[in-house]
Amino acid sequence: MAKQFKCHTISGGEQVVEGKALVCPESICFYMVDFKTGIVKEEGHALDGVSLKDVILVIPSGKGSSVVQDEGLFGMKANNAGPKAIIVKTPDTVLVAGCIVMEYPLLDRLDDDFNKLVKDGDQVKVDCKEGTITVN
Repeated sequence: MAKQFKCHTISGGEQVVEGKALVCPESICFYMVDFKTGIVKEEGHALDGVSLKDVILVIPSGKGSSVVQDEGLFGMKANNAGPKAIIVKTPDTVLVAGCIVMEYPLLDRLDDDFNKLVKDGDQVKVDCKEGTITVN
């Protein structure tokens, strides 16, 4: 049964995107991603070797300076290798600015029930205009 959650849209305008959830317990430095494939290449990271391409990425926050974060987000966007949307628990200024400039949907302010419910592989619909996330 589908469950819908209210959220806050930071970036994404009127976009509606759907994809499989990729839930990560660790913050991500998008510079440590292969820009052409979307595969995380940070040794020891929970997602090392996993592709971010076309997923709905659920993370606690971003990490790294503006230069490396923006370069990573730009590189993935230029190669169509990035996530469809990013759901973040604690948005940081660098991630917010990068997502706005690169036009990645970025959402936050979900209640704890969302984090308890969503699992890797769940089908997720993000509606930036309505400020909702639906998990199937």
